[in-house]
Amino acid sequence: MKSLRPLVRAAALASVSKHIDHFSRFSPSPLSMKHFLDFGSVKACERTSFKFLRQELPVRLCNIMKEVSLLPDQLLSTPSLQLLQTCYTQSLMEILEFLDKNPEHQEVLESFVEVLENVRNRHNEVVPTMAQGVIEYRQASGRRDPVTDHNLQYFLDRFYTSRISIRMLINQHILVFNGNSNPAHPNTIGCIDFMCNVTEVVQDSMVNYTNTDRFYTTMVRHNQSALDHFLLFLNVSPSLLANNTREPIQIPYVPSHLFYMLFELFKNAMRATIETHEASRLLPPIKVMVVVGEEDLSIKMSDRGGGVPFRKTESLFRYMYSTAPRASMEDQHRTPLAGFGYGLPISRLYARYFQGDLNLYSMEGYGTDAVLRLKTLSTASIERLPVFNQTALRHYKLSLEADDWCVPSKEPLDLAIHRMVK
Repeated sequence: MKSLRPLVRAAALASVSKHIDHFSRFSPSPLSMKHFLDFGSVKACERTSFKFLRQELPVRLCNIMKEVSLLPDQLLSTPSLQLLQTCYTQSLMEILEFLDKNPEHQEVLESFVEVLENVRNRHNEVVPTMAQGVIEYRQASGRRDPVTDHNLQYFLDRFYTSRISIRMLINQHILVFNGNSNPAHPNTIGCIDFMCNVTEVVQDSMVNYTNTDRFYTTMVRHNQSALDHFLLFLNVSPSLLANNTREPIQIPYVPSHLFYMLFELFKNAMRATIETHEASRLLPPIKVMVVVGEEDLSIKMSDRGGGVPFRKTESLFRYMYSTAPRASMEDQHRTPLAGFGYGLPISRLYARYFQGDLNLYSMEGYGTDAVLRLKTLSTASIERLPVFNQTALRHYKLSLEADDWCVPSKEPLDLAIHRMVK
């Protein structure tokens, strides 16, 4: 029997590879916010959703699994990537078991929900596991290759966007057909609040961050009186301007996505403000403006945290770039991805997922404006999904050629010398 195990394992891998090749030939089908809302309306049909998901989920999984296979062998051989590949393979095979099952049978629909819940739970740690895999790879390689770094940035954007989209489909199905109503968001259909009160989410993210353990452990070591004043300012008079009106600003959106992005922006703004003004008795406020137009809703968060040099602005959206102390994997169970440099890039992916965006405008020596843009119309909020095709394949084969402009060094020589002297 022992001699048969390698054969069985090889046959199983061949079967998985065959399924991945088959489903990756299809492009994912992006849904708009309106599609999600219509799918989950009063007339929602669980059988229709089941038939869509049993085809669409394998397509989305296999498209990104093909891109995973293009990563460097040294990265794929890390324990973290081995674990991820096993996780994705198991989820794919569990969903494929429903391809030939009859949706008219209630037990099939119930079993499908159980599998979706298992898949969702299994993928809970995908983001930190991938982050750890990149760390393991860089430690093992011992060098930084600009071509590999470029390809990794491209891949991680697509990998994490794919994860967001798969989680969105799963959550929507589970919550619509087997979930309970959310008292905090009574207008919710699945995980989408079709009347999401943006100003409320802004205030919730601000208050929630100031109540976290991480806020106190990282901030209290600075000027205590200044911190107390800052917290008093936030609790008594949050600087929130919403079209200069007290009318609620509402759009169809996923409150948890919006909260994640705003929480990250407040975290960065508060940390920069307190560290820049640690010797001051008074801290400058963080101002937030929310403006809604016919097409876009814009949220601008302005701080006076000293800003960053212009040349470093885009680096803030690179994975593994962080100005916070490097976290260990154990820290991730307390504050997800803190110190790993993933907060801003993943926040931008959430914004772009429904055709929005996140931009930073910084003035070194003064502060930073973070501008989050979202679509106001449910028909314009359409999923932005990665597709595995020849265009994507060419990105992984890209080699960086010599620039046709003179490029200065990344850090000015005088500044480098100044730091060495300091």
